[in-house]
Amino acid sequence: MTSLVRGSQLTRLLGQWHALPGRHRRPDYAALAAAVRGLVADGRLPLGVRLPAERELAESLAVSRTTVSAAYRALRESGHLTSRRGAGSWTALPNGHRVATSGLWAAPDDLDMIDLGVAASAAPPELITATREAADDLPRYLGSAGYHPVGLIELREAVAAGFTARGVATSPEQILITSGTQQALDLVLRLSVPAGAPVLVESPTYPNALAALAARRARINTHGMDTATGWDGELLLGALRQTRPRLTYVIPEFQNPTGHLMDAALRERLVATAHTAGTELVADESFVDLPLDGAVLPPPVAVFDRHSRVVSIGGMSKAYWGGLRIGWVRASAPMVQRLAAIRVGVDMASPVLEQLVAVRLLRQAATIVPARRAELRHRRDTLVETLRALLPEWTFTVPPGGTMLWAELDGPVSSALARAAEDVGVRLAPGPRFGLDGTLERFLRLPFALPPSDLIEAVRRIAGVHHDLDRATARSSWRTPAVIA
Repeated sequence: MTSLVRGSQLTRLLGQWHALPGRHRRPDYAALAAAVRGLVADGRLPLGVRLPAERELAESLAVSRTTVSAAYRALRESGHLTSRRGAGSWTALPNGHRVATSGLWAAPDDLDMIDLGVAASAAPPELITATREAADDLPRYLGSAGYHPVGLIELREAVAAGFTARGVATSPEQILITSGTQQALDLVLRLSVPAGAPVLVESPTYPNALAALAARRARINTHGMDTATGWDGELLLGALRQTRPRLTYVIPEFQNPTGHLMDAALRERLVATAHTAGTELVADESFVDLPLDGAVLPPPVAVFDRHSRVVSIGGMSKAYWGGLRIGWVRASAPMVQRLAAIRVGVDMASPVLEQLVAVRLLRQAATIVPARRAELRHRRDTLVETLRALLPEWTFTVPPGGTMLWAELDGPVSSALARAAEDVGVRLAPGPRFGLDGTLERFLRLPFALPPSDLIEAVRRIAGVHHDLDRATARSSWRTPAVIA
């Protein structure tokens, strides 16, 4: 079912759309069309959404219907709107351009490359000692085959205790240990999303989640997030009610890539609406351990679950180390057993040694996690200060946690800037990687997981190619981007 945006909702998204007074004032219809194009390009108005009828939007905007008709006509002519008589008009992109949602990847290691494509930190010093202790403990497991599809009981107990401490009573039977958060999501999708089933995700969102959904051949609908304020509750819940997706995927804590934190009231309403719509709600808690400004986090989404609609996934990549590849699923005990049965056909089980290392790191969480937060807070502030000094025309909201900020550029040049930055030794993740169909070209994700000196040098190089971007486009050495239809 196609999602519909109502006149009052579109009016709120448009904000101050009117043409500015002056000698070069544009007609109101042209200003309205430009504002809608901007919402589509920034991903705040998803593709394939049906816009309100001309009369409804005219009444909501307090303009003539002629103005709205002319704006819709201009949008059709530019390829940003498709219409069918008697059925309505839907948002689109011109010429059918699409961008692959194959997620992010890293080229072979290059010591001269500053990699801002990955939002994860190096390992904590405690990892070495934890690994040695785990190796000493390994002999007691060597007498068995070593396959534990749901995970070692002591690690499941540790993860369950973490949920319980956050206010969600959890037993080890509700925990499945996985090879990272990505596998946790993949297993849930294998169980819950048949080919062609509708799903709802945020826009922008984590690229590898989009890749996993594409692999399941899911029919993806999006909820556009506001750069400054995050989720629009009315639009998010409206999309849930209208599309009734099989599954909804959200990142409520320090959302990837925007860094926003979902408030408690919206979490409660989201769970209730998901139950009414018959939707399974997947909450990705990858960044839950990383509030950076001392704020008390809202209750976990699962706190509000009364009908086993919420599946929580998370792992140790962000607060500990991505190379450990330890993740988990928290769900009802019967669902965990079904996921384990699927998991046997994928990779049998997670490595025993890595799980033993994870147990020891979790025991030291009171030392490791605060140190990681302090480190990231300093790096975030360094990145913010450097961006404001060298690229003052870029705008962003300072994230209260997580490992990244989402910058709005001074033009739709994100992909071009990423290509240029690669030539000067900086790897970037351009905005379109975090959305569908080529939108988000005005945005760039900038992680602050690297040491301050690397962040300063990376921004210096980015600023250099950014200010030279117009002249650089004429260079024959530029690589032509692949066209993916």
